[in-house]
Amino acid sequence: MPGLRLTVVEGPEAGRTVTASRGVITVGTAESHDLTLTDPGVSRSHCEIRLGTEVALLRDLKSTNGTTIDGVRVIEAILSPASLIRVGSSAIRAVSVEEEVVVPLSNRDHFGRLLGRSVAMRQAFAVLERVAPTEATVLLEGETGTGKELAAEALHARSPRSEGPFITVDCGAIAPNLIESELFGHLRGSFTGADRERKGAFEEADGGTVFLDEVGELPLDLQPKLLRALEAREIRRVGESRAIKIDLRVVAATNRDLVAEVNKGQFREDLFFRLAVVHVRLPSLRVRPEDIPLLVRHFVEVLAPGTPPPSPQVIEALSRRAWPGNVRELRNAVERAVALAVPAGPMSRVQVPMGQNGARDDLLSTLVGLPMKEASERWIDVFERAYVENALRVAGSVSAAARAAAVSRRQMQRLMKRLGLREDLWVADAGPDGTVEE
Repeated sequence: MPGLRLTVVEGPEAGRTVTASRGVITVGTAESHDLTLTDPGVSRSHCEIRLGTEVALLRDLKSTNGTTIDGVRVIEAILSPASLIRVGSSAIRAVSVEEEVVVPLSNRDHFGRLLGRSVAMRQAFAVLERVAPTEATVLLEGETGTGKELAAEALHARSPRSEGPFITVDCGAIAPNLIESELFGHLRGSFTGADRERKGAFEEADGGTVFLDEVGELPLDLQPKLLRALEAREIRRVGESRAIKIDLRVVAATNRDLVAEVNKGQFREDLFFRLAVVHVRLPSLRVRPEDIPLLVRHFVEVLAPGTPPPSPQVIEALSRRAWPGNVRELRNAVERAVALAVPAGPMSRVQVPMGQNGARDDLLSTLVGLPMKEASERWIDVFERAYVENALRVAGSVSAAARAAAVSRRQMQRLMKRLGLREDLWVADAGPDGTVEE
């Protein structure tokens, strides 16, 4: 598409203009945005416009007062050639300008272990390839299962620090009272249970890369300490006043919308911009279905070398599915099909998760060659996964899914844990005090 010019036509900044031909244009009251407004009705991070190859897509960043386009309030919408955007009491005219957008595309179909031939993936690969040899801090965003950890591993492997350590910290899997110790270490006796001195991830990663997975889960009170460590390149162990210099690169990842978290006051804006020196969003699988045949064949080769690839009919069935769990869910489906296949038989089918046409027959055909007890156990496992996934998708939250299934919320949580389904991907029925109903 051509470039885009935003002109403020109403409001305190009337007459201000910003023009871009690629990337993302951000709007808000924070000084770091491309179009900064002083309108009190505008949020600090209000909305953004992503310039694609054919369209400009506006997305409201969960602002307080919302965003309208041509009089219609929107969450996400494609801009017309001369849209009128209203934020607070300000109006912004978006007009196409005749400047060709040059979208950088990688000529490769992989980056490390990430695979894809789609335009969306090759755009991401192009950015990752350029930033890998640098020292820039990288923030990877994307839904669960899109490959953020693989991207982080490949960034490290292609960097000058590849001979150094690669240390992963899952910020969402550590108790809040232990995260500071995990990141920065502690002295013996600094807190109950600290029976020995311990190095943290930042010290362990010295000379290499530290990968902060699910960084959006960091407690608010720890965020200033992380910001200070990133800016000063030094840390202090828990219980110690002496500063320790560190030499490392930071790659962070999250499945949360950090800009929305900033607007809600749940994530520090200065830390967000310190992490997002280079900001890469990995696309979900549902927006790049053309990559599914490549991925399926790759998984079959890895999981069952020498096995004939799935039939075109199976590939077509897989390509029609939305895959809410993204590439990880697709890989699990292929792995399940390999595991359930009749011994020594060709893998002519991949079991599509329950709910797809013909899925039951596909599953039955893979179980008939197994002992009845084993076949029954596998049938129950597949049924429970399909039932819970469908209940969650339809109900939209853990509590609502539990009610629909006539079980307690605690029972649903235990079942999700056993099936490997992460609760934080579903909207909880939280009350005003943050508790959820049982």
